[in-house]
Order: sequence, then C-alpha cells, then structure tokens
Amino acid sequence: MGEASREEYKIQSFDAETQQLLKTALKDPGAVDLEKVANVIVDHSLQDCVFSKEAGRMCYAIIQVNNMPMMALVNPVYDCLFRLAQPDSLSREEEVDCLVLQLHRVGEQLDKMNGQRMDELFVLIRDGFLLPSGLSSLAQLLLLEIIEFRAAGWKTTPAAHKYYYSEVSD
Repeated sequence: MGEASREEYKIQSFDAETQQLLKTALKDPGAVDLEKVANVIVDHSLQDCVFSKEAGRMCYAIIQVNNMPMMALVNPVYDCLFRLAQPDSLSREEEVDCLVLQLHRVGEQLDKMNGQRMDELFVLIRDGFLLPSGLSSLAQLLLLEIIEFRAAGWKTTPAAHKYYYSEVSD
C-alpha cells in the first residue's frame, strides 16, 4: 500500500494524539499497541455507523502491512461485524453493504481464527435475511450472497457469480 493512499483515511475527527497513533499503526503496526488501536477504531465505529466502513478499511490496511498477524484485531473486528449484523443496522443498505464488503475482505481469515464467533455472526445474518422487517430487496440479496459465499468455502461459484453479478438480458 503506497504512502499517499495511507493518508486517505478519514481520521480528522480524532484528537491529534489518536490521529498520530492511527497513522503510525497504518505505517508500522509493530510500533504500536494494536489492542489500543483496535479499541479506538471499534469505539468510534460504534458511535458513528458511517465511520464503520472506514474502520474496516483501516483494519484491513493495518493487517496487510508486512503481513502482520491480525490476532490483536480479531475480536474488535468481530465486534464491529456483530454491530453491523443487528436488526437496526440490517435495515440500512449502506450498513449491509459495509458488512458484506468486510466479510468478503477478511471473512475467511476471521473464520480460521475464530470459527465459533463466525458461526454466531452468520446466525444473526441468516436471521436478518429470514425475518426481513424493513429489509430492502438489495439488502436481502447482499445477505443471501454472503451466506452462499461462506457456504462455498469463501469462494464464489460460477453459478453464484452468474446469479449475483451478471446482468439480465431482455
């Protein structure tokens, strides 16, 4: 990840000390307490749902630097995903999109590190799909797609790709 793209993260709402912590974590994760970084990101995500998408991008970037092991981020990332899988979040397409996007990015790794929590998360996702009170058609489609994605071993089957991503010809 290039130096310029690291500066794209929306961290201006944090105080100067926290901004510096996050910038350091994005450049050199080994130089900071990742648990502290994760707690800052999770706390802010839970207070500001719009920031949760940015939080996912930041966590993904942090674990990609030097192939950093993501053990310190596993539970905080799960906490964010669980928040996004709650009924009030599932009723908003933007939050469903964020949930699905993050699961596409790091779901397989999270599943390997703590499959029990992933099972619990997918119970919430399944229930959200099956009990669509106020769930839009797009949100239902996204949830169904991520359920099938995990069931297929975190891979998109040719049939699923055709169903979800091919345009219907008239």
